[in-house]
Amino acid sequence: MDVHLLAVRDGEQRPEVLLTRRAGDVYATGLWHAPSGHVEQETVVDAVVRETLEETGLVVDPADLRAAVTVHHRPPGGARERVGIFFEARRWEGTPWIREPDKCGGLGWFPLDALPDPMVAYCRAGLDAYRQGMPLALHFHEPDDPIAYDPGLDRLRAVPGPGCAELGPEPTVRDFVERAVGRIATWYDASWARAGSRVWRVHGTAGGEWFVKIHQNGTFHDREVAALRGWVPGLGGAGPRLVAADPALRAVVVTAVEGRSLHGRVLTDAAERTVFEAIGALAARIHASPLSSTGGGRVPLGPYDRMERHLDAARPLLGPGDEECVRSALTAAREHGPLTPVVTHGDLQLRNLLLGDDGSLRVIDFERSEPQPLVRDFIRILDRFDGRKDLADAFLSGYGRPLTDAETAHLAASAALDSVSGIAFGAKAGDPELVERGHRTLARLRPGTTWPFLRPQGAPR
Repeated sequence: MDVHLLAVRDGEQRPEVLLTRRAGDVYATGLWHAPSGHVEQETVVDAVVRETLEETGLVVDPADLRAAVTVHHRPPGGARERVGIFFEARRWEGTPWIREPDKCGGLGWFPLDALPDPMVAYCRAGLDAYRQGMPLALHFHEPDDPIAYDPGLDRLRAVPGPGCAELGPEPTVRDFVERAVGRIATWYDASWARAGSRVWRVHGTAGGEWFVKIHQNGTFHDREVAALRGWVPGLGGAGPRLVAADPALRAVVVTAVEGRSLHGRVLTDAAERTVFEAIGALAARIHASPLSSTGGGRVPLGPYDRMERHLDAARPLLGPGDEECVRSALTAAREHGPLTPVVTHGDLQLRNLLLGDDGSLRVIDFERSEPQPLVRDFIRILDRFDGRKDLADAFLSGYGRPLTDAETAHLAASAALDSVSGIAFGAKAGDPELVERGHRTLARLRPGTTWPFLRPQGAPR
């Protein structure tokens, strides 16, 4: 039996793990591995604390250890099987350094999703199972396998525990994906924490990375496919490329795009202004896309036709005056007449926007794309503008113009309806963030308050 420590920290971009490179007259010399060692006359907890100190100088409190994954492993060459216990630690004392230079030739922090080469396949299997949230993994080498990890010879078989999600979708979807891009080495659940979200990030055995998505219904599937085939390529690399689609499975395979979601990102004020100017410019490019005569669904009868249904569903959750506020906003919008439909993303919010290391902006998730008034794409980023007129100004600067009086009125009405819809759906689906966002928006629309964002230049306050 042996033990391994996964020391995990928050890196500048994403979580990182501490690895050491073996050196000298040791097993797997030259390969990267986690701090590890054999269990002697001690508990596995005492063993991993001791080995970590001996190899890296880090002092880990046993109370800060968490059981990460257990790996049943058989080395190549027919050697005797063994069991490895992997522990996670996110707190420790000290700074790591090479304490055994005769056994270790390097030490470094690496992103969990960008592990170094060459690496011990056994350790890589433990890390892959850990990232998938699996408590147990089998890793049995064939006799002629190399010690180093080879994605074409991935022997990992992760075993889910109670409450664990399966490693990937059903076999029919797996077969569809592998026919499209080749054999898949690893499936990582990338679903949003909401009912019905089914998304995986996959890595091919020969390299390459893609995303696989199963839509909740045929309408979402048709909309996303129509967008990916229609207007998204016109963004010039600011979105993914459709690799394959299967309407019977409601599944798509798309290329991975570089960048991290803006959801939850903490940026300086200046950086936020730059980002929101870029979001405005991206929205303008989307809205300038040519409307397709095929695919993407019909133009809805009207953005406010579902008002009564949304109000009925949300009424028990609304505060005094909320319903009157919604009806007033819709009345004001109707006085301006309808807006011309354009191509819209349909769910333009920070979690669907990725910021690259070079500052470039990319957009994902097109299942709600359809012809609609352009203000539809402003609704879900308004929440970021409270007390930040500079962000609203930056957004409109990127968009290239202020909104007209009619567009502002329709924006208020659309935001009001989106709020009551979000409150009702969020309460039913157990999504507290969606509920709270709806209440915040309704509070902004109350009589006696000012509409604090996207007001046309020169419009009265």
